[in-house]
Amino acid sequence: MTPPRSALTLDVARPDEAPVLANLLELYSHELSDVFGLEIGADGRFGYPRLPLYWSDPGRFPFLIRLDGRLAGFALATVGSPASDDPEVMDVAEFFVLRRHRKTGVGGRTAVRLWNGFPGRTWTVRVSTRNTPALSFWTGAVGAYARDGFREGAVTGQPHPWRVLTFRSRTSP
Repeated sequence: MTPPRSALTLDVARPDEAPVLANLLELYSHELSDVFGLEIGADGRFGYPRLPLYWSDPGRFPFLIRLDGRLAGFALATVGSPASDDPEVMDVAEFFVLRRHRKTGVGGRTAVRLWNGFPGRTWTVRVSTRNTPALSFWTGAVGAYARDGFREGAVTGQPHPWRVLTFRSRTSP
Protein backbone atom coordinates (compact mmCIF):
# COMPACT_ATOMS: atom_id res chain seq x y z
CA MET A 1 0.00 0.00 0.00
CA THR A 2 1.32 3.43 -0.98
CA PRO A 3 1.49 5.97 1.85
CA PRO A 4 -0.74 9.04 1.39
CA ARG A 5 0.84 12.12 -0.19
CA SER A 6 1.82 14.84 2.20
CA ALA A 7 -0.04 18.14 1.99
CA LEU A 8 2.13 20.48 -0.07
CA THR A 9 1.63 24.25 -0.09
CA LEU A 10 3.43 27.02 -1.90
CA ASP A 11 2.73 30.12 0.16
CA VAL A 12 3.59 33.70 -0.67
CA ALA A 13 6.21 34.69 1.91
CA ARG A 14 5.08 37.65 4.00
CA PRO A 15 7.51 40.44 4.94
CA ASP A 16 7.62 39.14 8.54
CA GLU A 17 8.86 35.80 7.13
CA ALA A 18 11.92 37.43 5.53
CA PRO A 19 14.23 36.06 8.30
CA VAL A 20 12.95 32.53 7.62
CA LEU A 21 13.66 32.94 3.92
CA ALA A 22 17.09 34.42 4.70
CA ASN A 23 17.92 31.33 6.78
CA LEU A 24 16.83 28.99 3.99
CA LEU A 25 18.91 31.02 1.53
CA GLU A 26 21.94 30.35 3.72
CA LEU A 27 21.41 26.58 3.36
CA TYR A 28 20.88 26.99 -0.38
CA SER A 29 24.03 29.10 -0.76
CA HIS A 30 26.06 26.62 1.25
CA GLU A 31 24.96 23.79 -1.05
CA LEU A 32 25.89 25.80 -4.14
CA SER A 33 29.09 27.31 -2.79
CA ASP A 34 31.29 24.81 -4.63
CA VAL A 35 29.35 25.16 -7.90
CA PHE A 36 29.53 28.95 -7.92
CA GLY A 37 32.63 29.55 -5.83
CA LEU A 38 30.64 31.43 -3.19
CA GLU A 39 32.62 32.73 -0.24
CA ILE A 40 31.21 33.13 3.21
CA GLY A 41 31.35 36.62 4.68
CA ALA A 42 33.23 37.72 7.79
CA ASP A 43 29.94 37.43 9.69
CA GLY A 44 29.73 33.70 8.87
CA ARG A 45 26.90 34.17 6.39
CA PHE A 46 26.65 34.13 2.63
CA GLY A 47 23.87 36.72 2.52
CA TYR A 48 21.46 37.47 -0.29
CA PRO A 49 21.47 41.22 -0.96
CA ARG A 50 18.42 41.12 -3.29
CA LEU A 51 16.13 39.55 -0.68
CA PRO A 52 14.52 42.86 0.50
CA LEU A 53 13.53 43.58 -3.12
CA TYR A 54 11.07 40.68 -2.98
CA TRP A 55 8.79 42.84 -0.82
CA SER A 56 9.37 46.18 -2.52
CA ASP A 57 9.54 45.31 -6.24
CA PRO A 58 6.16 44.24 -7.72
CA GLY A 59 7.98 42.04 -10.27
CA ARG A 60 9.44 39.73 -7.59
CA PHE A 61 7.63 36.88 -5.89
CA PRO A 62 8.90 35.07 -2.76
CA PHE A 63 7.38 31.72 -1.80
CA LEU A 64 7.85 29.24 1.04
CA ILE A 65 7.33 25.56 0.39
CA ARG A 66 5.61 23.68 3.20
CA LEU A 67 4.91 20.00 3.57
CA ASP A 68 2.27 19.13 6.15
CA GLY A 69 2.72 22.67 7.49
CA ARG A 70 6.50 22.35 7.97
CA LEU A 71 9.11 24.23 5.98
CA ALA A 72 10.47 22.23 3.06
CA GLY A 73 12.13 24.94 0.93
CA PHE A 74 11.48 28.09 -1.07
CA ALA A 75 11.05 29.47 -4.57
CA LEU A 76 11.84 32.95 -5.84
CA ALA A 77 10.37 34.09 -9.15
CA THR A 78 10.78 37.31 -11.08
CA VAL A 79 9.27 39.07 -14.05
CA GLY A 80 12.19 39.42 -16.43
CA SER A 81 15.16 37.11 -16.78
CA PRO A 82 18.85 37.64 -17.44
CA ALA A 83 18.48 34.90 -20.07
CA SER A 84 15.78 36.66 -22.12
CA ASP A 85 15.21 39.95 -23.92
CA ASP A 86 11.47 39.65 -23.18
CA PRO A 87 10.74 41.93 -20.20
CA GLU A 88 7.55 39.97 -19.43
CA VAL A 89 9.07 36.49 -19.23
CA MET A 90 8.86 34.82 -15.82
CA ASP A 91 12.08 33.48 -14.32
CA VAL A 92 12.70 30.87 -11.66
CA ALA A 93 15.34 32.99 -9.94
CA GLU A 94 16.06 30.59 -7.06
CA PHE A 95 14.54 27.26 -6.02
CA PHE A 96 15.44 25.09 -3.06
CA VAL A 97 14.04 21.93 -1.51
CA LEU A 98 15.57 20.60 1.70
CA ARG A 99 17.60 17.44 1.10
CA ARG A 100 15.29 15.25 3.14
CA HIS A 101 12.45 16.02 0.71
CA ARG A 102 14.37 15.57 -2.53
CA LYS A 103 13.56 12.69 -4.85
CA THR A 104 10.12 12.44 -3.25
CA GLY A 105 8.23 14.52 -5.83
CA VAL A 106 8.14 17.67 -3.68
CA GLY A 107 10.28 19.67 -6.11
CA GLY A 108 8.27 18.71 -9.18
CA ARG A 109 4.93 19.27 -7.45
CA THR A 110 6.13 22.66 -6.22
CA ALA A 111 7.36 23.70 -9.67
CA VAL A 112 3.94 22.86 -11.15
CA ARG A 113 2.20 24.98 -8.50
CA LEU A 114 4.58 27.85 -9.18
CA TRP A 115 4.05 27.76 -12.94
CA ASN A 116 0.29 27.26 -12.65
CA GLY A 117 0.16 30.33 -10.40
CA PHE A 118 1.04 32.46 -13.43
CA PRO A 119 -1.17 30.94 -16.17
CA GLY A 120 -0.27 31.39 -19.82
CA ARG A 121 3.09 33.05 -19.10
CA THR A 122 6.40 32.27 -20.75
CA TRP A 123 8.94 30.95 -18.22
CA THR A 124 12.69 30.52 -18.17
CA VAL A 125 14.61 28.16 -15.95
CA ARG A 126 18.35 28.77 -15.87
CA VAL A 127 20.64 25.99 -14.65
CA SER A 128 24.41 25.96 -14.37
CA THR A 129 25.92 23.16 -16.44
CA ARG A 130 28.08 22.30 -13.41
CA ASN A 131 25.00 21.69 -11.27
CA THR A 132 24.25 18.28 -12.81
CA PRO A 133 21.61 17.17 -10.26
CA ALA A 134 19.65 20.40 -10.83
CA LEU A 135 20.04 20.12 -14.60
CA SER A 136 18.57 16.62 -14.51
CA PHE A 137 15.73 17.72 -12.20
CA TRP A 138 14.75 20.79 -14.23
CA THR A 139 14.93 19.06 -17.61
CA GLY A 140 12.64 16.33 -16.27
CA ALA A 141 10.25 18.71 -14.49
CA VAL A 142 9.88 21.08 -17.45
CA GLY A 143 9.61 18.17 -19.89
CA ALA A 144 6.81 16.59 -17.85
CA TYR A 145 4.97 19.90 -17.46
CA ALA A 146 5.24 21.67 -20.81
CA ARG A 147 2.46 20.19 -22.95
CA ASP A 148 3.65 22.13 -26.00
CA GLY A 149 7.30 21.26 -25.40
CA PHE A 150 10.11 23.57 -24.44
CA ARG A 151 13.11 25.21 -26.01
CA GLU A 152 16.53 24.51 -24.63
CA GLY A 153 19.39 26.90 -25.19
CA ALA A 154 22.73 27.82 -23.78
CA VAL A 155 24.06 31.04 -22.32
CA THR A 156 27.72 31.73 -21.77
CA GLY A 157 28.16 32.77 -18.18
CA GLN A 158 30.64 33.10 -15.39
CA PRO A 159 32.05 31.01 -13.90
CA HIS A 160 30.57 28.50 -16.38
CA PRO A 161 27.81 28.13 -18.98
CA TRP A 162 24.09 27.84 -18.30
CA ARG A 163 21.34 25.77 -19.85
CA VAL A 164 18.13 27.74 -20.34
CA LEU A 165 14.76 26.05 -20.61
CA THR A 166 11.91 28.18 -22.02
CA PHE A 167 8.25 27.16 -22.07
CA ARG A 168 4.72 28.44 -21.51
CA SER A 169 2.72 27.72 -18.39
CA ARG A 170 -0.67 26.17 -18.84
CA THR A 171 -3.66 28.48 -19.19
CA SER A 172 -5.58 26.12 -16.90
CA PRO A 173 -4.29 23.36 -14.63
